[in-house]
Amino acid sequence: MERYACTDEYEKLVIRMSSPRVVIDNCVCSTATLVKLDSARRHGILLDAIQVLTDLNLSIKKAYVSSDGKWFMDVFHVTDQNGNKLTDENVLRYMEQSLGSIHSGRTNISNGLTALELTGTDRVGLLSEVFAVLADLQCDVVEAKVWTHNGRIASLIYVRDCKSGSTIKDSQKINGIEARLRNVLKGDNDIRSATTSVSMAAIHTERRLHQLMFADRDYQRNPIFKSSSDTPVVTVQNWVERGYSVVSVQCRDRTKLLFDVVCNLTDMEYVVFHATINTTGDQACQEFYIRHKDGTPISSEPERQRVIQCLQAAVERRASEGIRLELCTEDRLGLLAEVMRTFRENGLNVTRAEISTVMDTAANVFYVTDARGNPADPKIIQSVREKIGLSNLKVKELPLTRQQTEKEDQDVGVGGAVLLSLGSLVRRNLYNLGLIKSCS
Repeated sequence: MERYACTDEYEKLVIRMSSPRVVIDNCVCSTATLVKLDSARRHGILLDAIQVLTDLNLSIKKAYVSSDGKWFMDVFHVTDQNGNKLTDENVLRYMEQSLGSIHSGRTNISNGLTALELTGTDRVGLLSEVFAVLADLQCDVVEAKVWTHNGRIASLIYVRDCKSGSTIKDSQKINGIEARLRNVLKGDNDIRSATTSVSMAAIHTERRLHQLMFADRDYQRNPIFKSSSDTPVVTVQNWVERGYSVVSVQCRDRTKLLFDVVCNLTDMEYVVFHATINTTGDQACQEFYIRHKDGTPISSEPERQRVIQCLQAAVERRASEGIRLELCTEDRLGLLAEVMRTFRENGLNVTRAEISTVMDTAANVFYVTDARGNPADPKIIQSVREKIGLSNLKVKELPLTRQQTEKEDQDVGVGGAVLLSLGSLVRRNLYNLGLIKSCS
């Protein structure tokens, strides 16, 4: 009995030692809530931490990442979507608990749902055909996210059987769903492969979408599609003396930007040892000091170019091109098929979509352009709204990035004077390592 008791206590000690230590402070900085995370270093833990924050729809205005031996210290300056500090105790408590448990990994779990993964060539009306097939096969779409980039499309669709209201387990039906969707995705002129698969595993939707598009090689530039004027500037250089590759990303700031970049670095098997993230107005500047998992930097020019292309694609995938339409109405079988058919019949192309169901209400967001990717004619948008229902389908302007100057708090108080800035500890570490020019 003593041996088992000792083993149990040892396991508890290991868990306590490996579990991240979390400090959340609202006093040190006047413009943001500071979140400090100390943790044992393991591949992917930085992404797990950022995932917790972005899943709460928080904006990361600044961040410092530093490693010392086998230990990480991360400091994030976060706000809500309106640029305000976090004051809701429930949110703060949930954030602390979630960050404190990421040592064991973290995923999105969709209980009782079947996940359909789709990739292929994008075209006008494709989603109309996809959702029509699902309706015909008695599949109730509960959630879905669709991204398009560089002429390719990736989608993760969560469905359940209409009759049973639960996961689709019939292998024959699953095979039928895959076959019909594959035919739709392939079309008549697809020179590249179209893929469909069914997953019962717990999946983080947006990370999986990045993985699907990366596997589909959407980062390979297609001359048919014009480059965006907001194409991010990505540079990669080797710092031979320190054995790092230094990756810099500069682009317009937006929600979940840091998640998208770190997600792709992680899935490309790179480890972030140090990083500085800064946002000024609506512009973001991110710098990462990375190595391969085996400890070596980027070793060739083709690899360097591939990293640049992949990170540019990672930033562009979530770009919200087109007019934002929000659909809120009573959910029913075939609703999405009808809406998408109306879009197609009026020459609208869906560049991104977020489908969700709350109780019995469909709450969906679509970004639409014309068939050539240009801004849609307002008259056509109005006509589509009239057909679907003016009260059901509304036009929403894209949220503006709040432009505010980050400044140091001049009135820290006694408590803040003792704590100082959590970020300054990381800056000092980066300065001592020679990674930044000043720790001020």
